[in-house]
Amino acid sequence: MGFKCITYENIEKIAVITMNLPEMRNPLTEKLVPELVRAIREADEDQNTHAIILTGNGSVFSAGGDLSEFKKNFDKPVPQLYKEGLESTELFKLGAQVKTPIIASVNGPALGGGTGLAAMSHIAIASDKAKLGLTELRLGIVPYVIMPWVRRAVGDRKLLDLMLTARILTAQEAKEMGLVHYVVPHEQLKEETWKIAETIASFSPLAVRLSLEAYRSTEQVELMKSFDFLSTMRIVSFQSEDLKEGASAFLEKREPVWKGR
Repeated sequence: MGFKCITYENIEKIAVITMNLPEMRNPLTEKLVPELVRAIREADEDQNTHAIILTGNGSVFSAGGDLSEFKKNFDKPVPQLYKEGLESTELFKLGAQVKTPIIASVNGPALGGGTGLAAMSHIAIASDKAKLGLTELRLGIVPYVIMPWVRRAVGDRKLLDLMLTARILTAQEAKEMGLVHYVVPHEQLKEETWKIAETIASFSPLAVRLSLEAYRSTEQVELMKSFDFLSTMRIVSFQSEDLKEGASAFLEKREPVWKGR
C-alpha cells in the first residue's frame, strides 16, 4: 500500500496496523496520521477483515503530537491551520465511523494523542510497562481533539483531573480509570491481544457490525426510545443467514460458517 510511517498486514481476517517511527517514539505526525487514517479505512472496507489491531513498533505506543511540527504552526496563516486541523481530526472521527472493531495494543507509553487512540479504540489492552496521560498542559496546549473520547472513557470529573493535572498514569491506574480494559505482563501482550482479536473474528461479521451500530445509535437516545429502536434493528438479525447458520451449528454441535449476511 506504499506506507512509509506505518506497517500493515492482514493475517487470518485480522488487520495489524503498526505505527512505525520508533526512533521518534511514534508521534502523530503530519505524515503518519494520513497513513493511519487510510490503513484503518482500507481495513474497515475489506470484507475479509473482522478485527483491527493498532499498536506501535519499539518500546513506545505513541508519544502523541510532534513538537517540531507544533513550532511550525507559529508561522502558518489561520486558514491553513484551520484546514490542517480539520484533516487531523479525521483520525479520531474513525472511532465513531468504522464498522470493524479496533483493538489498541498499548505496548508502551501512550501520551497525549496516544492516550486518545487508546480511548477511541473499542477495546484497549495494555502492557504493564505502558503509561498513559493527558500531558498537553505541560506544553501550554489543550487536548482538544481527543477530549471527547477520553470523556467517554473515564467520565467528566476524571477527565478534568487528568487534563488539569497532566499526570501520567501507570497501566493499572489507567485500567482503574477506564482508559484501558485489560493490563497484562509485557511479554504476554501480543498473545493476549491476538486472543481478543481472534475471538471477535470468530463471530458473525454481520452480528459484530450490528453490535457497533446498535451501541452508537443508542448512545445519546432516551432510554425508552432506545428499546423501540433496538427492537426494530433486531429484525435484521432475525432474518439474517448468519443467525440461521449460528442456530444450526449450535444444535448440530459444529463450528458455524459465517457469510456476513
